[in-house]
Parts: sequence; C-alpha cells; structure tokens
Amino acid sequence: MDYYLSPIEEQRFDLVIKNSQFITRIKRTRGRQEAKAFIESIRSKYPDANHHCWAFAAGTPNNAHLWDQSDDGEPKGTAGKPMLNVLQHSNFGETTIVVTRYFGGVKLGAGGLVRAYSQAVQEALSQALTEEIYPRNAVSIKVSYSLLGKVEYWLEHSDIEVLKKHFDADIIIELGVIPNSWAEQKTALENMGQGSIIFIEPELDNK
Repeated sequence: MDYYLSPIEEQRFDLVIKNSQFITRIKRTRGRQEAKAFIESIRSKYPDANHHCWAFAAGTPNNAHLWDQSDDGEPKGTAGKPMLNVLQHSNFGETTIVVTRYFGGVKLGAGGLVRAYSQAVQEALSQALTEEIYPRNAVSIKVSYSLLGKVEYWLEHSDIEVLKKHFDADIIIELGVIPNSWAEQKTALENMGQGSIIFIEPELDNK
C-alpha cells in the first residue's frame, strides 16, 4: 500500500430512497477518540433523526484494530456492517462515515436497508474531495549545529515530515519518512553530511 485516501474536510451527501432521507457525512479522523467525537457531533446536529448509523477506519485501511461500526437501532447487520464493508474496500483510511436517517414512512426491509446504507456510503466516497495519505515510519537523525541550516533546507524541499527537534550538544531531529522513498533520501543525507549525520533508528524495511 503506497498510499490511501482520506477526506480533506468534513463533507455532506444526501440520498432519498422511498421517502427516507439519508444524510451522509464523512470526515478525516485520526484514531478512535476523534472518530467517536465526530459521531457525537452528528448526533447533536440532528437530534430528531431516527438513526445515526456509522462506520470508521480510524487508522490505515488495513489496521483492523481501528475499525468499528454501529447499526444504531436499525435491524442487526443492515447498516453499520455494510457501511464498513464498503469502507474497507475503498482504500480510505483515517475516515469516519455517519449516515443519518429520517424515516419516510415506507419500510425498506432488511435487504433494502443494506442496499440503501451501502449506496449512501458508495456515493459519498465516490464524490468526496480527498487527499492521498502516505504511511510513514519514524526515524531520527543526529546533526551538528554547523550542518543544521543545510539539513533543514533540504528537509523543507522533501516529502519528509519533521516531527520534533531536540537541542543538546547536537540536534536530534525526529522524522516521518515514506518507506518507498527513504533509501534514496538516506543516501542523499549521508552524502550531505559526509559521514557526520548519525542515523539513530535501525534500517527501515523498504519492501
């Protein structure tokens, strides 16, 4: 997995099926706490709705520990599970989806609900404004003060994230690196430092 998709902002999509209104809201959420907070914000926004069904992949798409879903009162397995199934097969990560339903007086049946909630999520994800998120590994480098300006300038023009800096006799810079890019970038830093940059973390597996 080189990258996954995530919404760039909170977005809303509307769908009406047999008089029932399905309001789908999606947002980028990093971790369970952000996901649950977003779900509660939607409950507060539509307090009179019949259901607020939800699903999230609050980490990378393949991190099952950060998957969850809820039918929120719909018949078991007719809302949250199909919503999560669509999300799992969409290459979206750090994403929470809440589908708010206002019942329109016509029962959809179990199969109809599964199709409705699946469609709501499919259409929302297909229309969402997204960005590509590249999973990163952590690595630290030790740099002398005399080389700091040159290294900082180089980092600013790379795709490496500077996470923290620790100033002591030397400077330790914590980085978030994209595994597929790191080998070439490490070589460039080694050449820049001519042996004076120390790589504290072990070699990353670039496979």
